[in-house]
Amino acid sequence: MYEWYTRGLELLRAGSASAALQLLARAAEAEPDSHSIREALGRAQFGARQFGAAADSFRWIVEEEPAEDYARFGLGLALSRMGDFEGAVEHLALAAAMRPDNKDYERALRHARATLASRR
Repeated sequence: MYEWYTRGLELLRAGSASAALQLLARAAEAEPDSHSIREALGRAQFGARQFGAAADSFRWIVEEEPAEDYARFGLGLALSRMGDFEGAVEHLALAAAMRPDNKDYERALRHARATLASRR
């Protein structure tokens, strides 16, 4: 399981999200309660454009640990890619409030809010 996880992270860092997804899915099956594996799996799913699956992975972490800012960020990004900008804004705003120094969180929140406003 650890080898699947570490190799999956290496592939993810190298930009091979689809290849990483295969290994990280195996690791998640072997260790379903691991937040770090779920987070890596969510990142791989997002990178492989499986936004619904990524949202599910990040949502699982958020439900287990509501103060997990990166999972909220990932969930917000996945929801925005799925067109749920209201849900995206909710999670991105919480992530940005938890880590006000994180420019990526703030940028994603501004984008989701602007998209939501333009659709109204």
